[in-house]
Amino acid sequence: MRILIWHVHGSWTTAFVHGRHDYLLPTTPDRGPDGLGRARTWDWPSAAREVSYEALVDEEVDLVVLQRPHEVELAERWLGGRRPGRDLPAVYLEHNTPAGAVPDTRHPMAGGRIPIVHVTGFNDLVWDCDGTPTTVIEHGIVDPGRRYTGDIERAGVVVNDPVRRGRSVGADLIPALAEGVGADVFGMRVERLPACEGLRTYEDLSQQDLHDHLPRRRVYVHLNRWTSLGLSLLEAMHLGMPVVALATTETPLAVPHEAGFVTTRRDEIVPAVRHLMKDPDVAEEAGLIGRRYARKRYGLERFLDEWDDVLRWVATDAVR
Repeated sequence: MRILIWHVHGSWTTAFVHGRHDYLLPTTPDRGPDGLGRARTWDWPSAAREVSYEALVDEEVDLVVLQRPHEVELAERWLGGRRPGRDLPAVYLEHNTPAGAVPDTRHPMAGGRIPIVHVTGFNDLVWDCDGTPTTVIEHGIVDPGRRYTGDIERAGVVVNDPVRRGRSVGADLIPALAEGVGADVFGMRVERLPACEGLRTYEDLSQQDLHDHLPRRRVYVHLNRWTSLGLSLLEAMHLGMPVVALATTETPLAVPHEAGFVTTRRDEIVPAVRHLMKDPDVAEEAGLIGRRYARKRYGLERFLDEWDDVLRWVATDAVR
């Protein structure tokens, strides 16, 4: 199929464009949120092709993957009046946990005819989709290989926009972690974090560089309180890192007990990291267990096969 999809979530899209289709990625002159085109810090195959928003009107599009509510109108305008869900098969991909009156948050596509795909069972459970067909396709990861060395006795954290996103990504928990065991924080706009003892930041590395540097840290720490299942967590597990994580949203199902430590107690985070730091053999074994589990549950082929099933269904039935 020839699939129109916006570059919204780089890590997720990296897995999706490794599939068996042609992927059209809109661009705008300013390369803004509606026209990022291809990724600059991820490695994408040539099947992911940039198309200027003005040229989309002449493109043959078989299906649209929507990720934000306004993309319905945007696609209709850029595709010369062809409206997703009416003139073109479409599916809505929901990346996020709901915000607002949880668990009564109504999904923006609720009550419509465009089916919704959730990335976790938790999200499917808590969003109110009001009878709109939904399904769950869990994340898939392009396996970076086991790279864990743990030779740097510090915690590794990956988070984007921690200052803006605040408590939802556990930004308030970073100072205690940094002061307790030393924390190296990787991601976009992490340099805006307030300086504190033990904190080092690494701004917006390429995926390849991140996969080289992160697994040198002894433990991966996942502080997200209220987000969907972070792909950085699953990538860290693929890299072979032991994990300390908050037991919120989907995380307890993604991290087996033997792969590290999952807790809802803030006073247990630093001691759990210290325990893994003081015994490199235990840390390495936990990382191996986590890697085996993550490769089985969040493998790329399973992810792409499940998406192909949904895409075929949507293309043949959903808009008939």
